[in-house]
Amino acid sequence: MTLEDEIRQRLLWPLPGAATHLKFAPTPRLKSWDPGAYPPHARRAATMLLIYQGPEGPSIALTRRRADLPDHAGQISLPGGGIDAGETPEEAALREAHEEIGVPASALRVVGSLSTLWVIVSGFVVHPIVAIADERPVFAPSPREVDTLIEAPVAALRDPSIVKWGRRVRDGAVVACPYFAVGPHPVWGATAMMLGEFCTALDPTFLPPPVPTKDELQTLPSI
Repeated sequence: MTLEDEIRQRLLWPLPGAATHLKFAPTPRLKSWDPGAYPPHARRAATMLLIYQGPEGPSIALTRRRADLPDHAGQISLPGGGIDAGETPEEAALREAHEEIGVPASALRVVGSLSTLWVIVSGFVVHPIVAIADERPVFAPSPREVDTLIEAPVAALRDPSIVKWGRRVRDGAVVACPYFAVGPHPVWGATAMMLGEFCTALDPTFLPPPVPTKDELQTLPSI
C-alpha cells in the first residue's frame, strides 16, 4: 500500500479529532477552550498539508513566517489563511498554497481533510486540507510572508521521538508546550496539533511524551 493509499483510506475513517488536538496543545490549556467546538461567528481559515516526494522521501511543506508579520510572527506553520467569501476550504487551501509557496493547484491532488480546529487565540476555525503532489514542486515562497521553507520528512514526523516538551510564557505564566523538533525548528501550537492528528490518524499509538511535572517544567528549553 502506498502512502497515498494509506492516507486516503484513513481519512475515510473517524478522525482522532479534538481528543488528539488536546494532547498536542500547551498545558494547562486555556479555560473553556474546546478545539472541536467554536462559536458561530468564528472566522474561517484553511491550511494545506501538502505531501510530496522530497529529498528524504515523502515530505510535508512547512513555512517559517517572517518575524515582522503582525500575526504569529516567526512561527512555523502550514501554508494557509482566511477563507474568502464564496470559497470552499479546499479552494482556499489551494489558493494559499499558490500564494505562499508558489505551488499551483494544477500540481496538487486533494485526498481529504483533517478535523477542524478552533484556534481561540486568533479567533479562527481552521480547516486542514490534505493534498498530494507526484513530484517535488518548484517552490517559490512569498517574500512578503515566508522567511524559510521547511521540508519535513513524513517518516521523521511519524517517529514519536521527534515530539519534545518545551516551555513558553502565556499571560505571564509558564506553560508546558509539546512540539515537533523538525531540525532546528520547534513546531508547536495549532500546527503541532494538526500534525499530531495526521500522525495519530496513521498510527493510533502515536503520542507525545508524558506531561512534565512542575519541577521538570523549570528545566525545559524555551521555544
